[in-house]
Amino acid sequence: MSDPRTLLLIDNDPGHAEDFLAALLNAKDGPFRSEWLRTISEGIERLRANNIWAIFANLSLPDSQGLDTFHKIQQAAPGTPILILARADDEDIAAEALRQGAKDYLLEGHIDAYSFGRAVHNLTEREAAEEALFTEKERAHATLSSIGDGVITADASGNVTYLNAVAEEMTGWSCAEATNKPLADVFQVIDANTREPWANLVALAIQRNTALALAANCILIRRDGHESAIENSTTPIHDRSGMIAGVVIVFHDVSVSKAMSLELSYLAHHDSLTELPNRILLRDRLGQAIATARRNGTQAAVLFLDLDGFKSINDSLGHAVGDKLLQAVAKRLVGVVRGSDTVGRQGGDEFVVLLTEIKRASDAGIAARKILTALAASYSCDPYDLHVTASIGVSTYPEDGDDAETLMANADTAMYQAKEHSRNNYQFFKKHMNVRAIERQSVEAELNLALMRGEFTVHYQPKVNLHTGDVVGAEALVRWVHPERGLISPVQFIPIAEECGLILPIGRWVLRETCRQVKEWMDSGLSVVPVAVNVSSLEFRSESFIDSLRAAIRDTDLDPAYVDLELSETALMRHAKSSVAALKGFKEIGVRLSLDDFGTGYSSLGYLKWFPIDSLKIDQSFVHSITTDAADATIVSAMIAMAKGLQKRVVAEGVETEEQVNFLKAQNCDEAQGYYFGKPTVAAHFATLLEPSSVLPESQHSYRRESNWNQEGLILAD
Repeated sequence: MSDPRTLLLIDNDPGHAEDFLAALLNAKDGPFRSEWLRTISEGIERLRANNIWAIFANLSLPDSQGLDTFHKIQQAAPGTPILILARADDEDIAAEALRQGAKDYLLEGHIDAYSFGRAVHNLTEREAAEEALFTEKERAHATLSSIGDGVITADASGNVTYLNAVAEEMTGWSCAEATNKPLADVFQVIDANTREPWANLVALAIQRNTALALAANCILIRRDGHESAIENSTTPIHDRSGMIAGVVIVFHDVSVSKAMSLELSYLAHHDSLTELPNRILLRDRLGQAIATARRNGTQAAVLFLDLDGFKSINDSLGHAVGDKLLQAVAKRLVGVVRGSDTVGRQGGDEFVVLLTEIKRASDAGIAARKILTALAASYSCDPYDLHVTASIGVSTYPEDGDDAETLMANADTAMYQAKEHSRNNYQFFKKHMNVRAIERQSVEAELNLALMRGEFTVHYQPKVNLHTGDVVGAEALVRWVHPERGLISPVQFIPIAEECGLILPIGRWVLRETCRQVKEWMDSGLSVVPVAVNVSSLEFRSESFIDSLRAAIRDTDLDPAYVDLELSETALMRHAKSSVAALKGFKEIGVRLSLDDFGTGYSSLGYLKWFPIDSLKIDQSFVHSITTDAADATIVSAMIAMAKGLQKRVVAEGVETEEQVNFLKAQNCDEAQGYYFGKPTVAAHFATLLEPSSVLPESQHSYRRESNWNQEGLILAD
């Protein structure tokens, strides 16, 4: 039982004291203890003990009268509730005491045990309500102080009433300084493009009586002039009657996320090694150049360039030297063309030069000769002086095609003709240059036969938990074992299969075969892990794909949790909104989803949070240089941090060295795959990794790229 609360009665009337005592003895809100004193001097002396819960005081005492009595008690016991007793003709004085802080008053003629009891009950309820309000305010204050967003409130007149700690930091105003200041003085927001102030947020919210969000290009100017990009929402506050009493503004700094978005956008459209436009941006620029030439009646040209002898330099001197050479070539190409032209890297040692608005086709020949001359000079790549030449194929608009795809393909074909003409030269595309096209047709025809003859097989590459070393997954990789040509690299047939549509039946076969193999491992008592299957953009857009997925899982009686679909950024972002629905359909089946080659496509960060993706796979082009290139290291660290923030697992591809492993571990990357852990291998060999007591062989860890043979003696493609 709690200690009784003490109530003090200061009153010279014994009858009042008797009623007071009776009321406290019968009070349901107790226990209470009463004290009775007759004079103000006795009361003040008692109040010095400072343990009185509430005071009942008569304004007419032997040694004090009227408001003076109230003031003396209020001064002696600040913060203690005071209830006034007064004569009936002193009601005005009692009411004034109420305005000055008294909690209530009782008048002669209405002072009895009942009125005392009711007054005590009211005081108890008021105390409980005030305590609850205080607790709620403290909770709200603690919440607003701990969240990462800035919060400002303003009244209906537009004057600031509150700032939390984040808002104080971002605006440069303390809550005390900002209170009652106009919102526009404290929260200075301008348009990043026009530098004009934004409209009155309070007036807008009140006028529309709805939550408002600022545009994405808002800048907050701090009190000291520092600027930061913000996102903001303004919501009206209503009183009990439903009238707008003010607004609450919630905002946060998006400078870092904007910079990261711009950086990732740049990376999506530029080659990480040379910083030249990549094939995505090249196609876009070529499309624009065609449109401009068509409109102005001019021409455009594509120069497809491949370095002669680069592979031998790269293989003999190493990737580091090869990378330096590619960077030097990129600088020379940029330096030899006009500012209006575009130099891009297609991949590997292939570059593309786009000449815009040329007057005649011969202008492209002049540019090609300048490029050959510039590239022929020696390159200083410490400690080597290197020489490299180039073979260039040229196609022109409108003579050789009226769209980007045709012009690129024809320039590529012409480049192969330049290779056959002793290299270090350029060739214009001619219609009879169809040798490569015939070869592609041959591959396409043999792909059809390969499906019927069962020439495809699946190899499996392990995914490893970086923190435990356990094999936690695998990637299924299709291989073509041609009866005459042997093992054909996927690089040679997958692009052709995608172009001719054969990727759909091949993909269906790979998916079904993978499900069958995993179920076979499971039935054999092996500790199976989820296996990832690559899904091309053509498969993803196919209406029949989800039916094929369901059928493969159903017919093999496999738990769908062991199937991981890997989809590229490009496939998802081509139709981002419909992709969300498709991915949700896959998740309903129960499979896992991974975003493949993260950072190489053109994903919108805004959509990443809506995609029900389980993991993000960082492309090997970034992983390759994380220990030698500070920029790539920073990018990979940012990708891992962002994925963690989105609560996605992170898988690094193409891990080849212990230094890369240590870096990824330090950045808290979840999983990795690559030659450091194991190369793709046949199902029978991979099954040994699924035995309960198995570990990765030490030889896998010391594997080098030049040791590119599996245990059956077949060369495995990267």
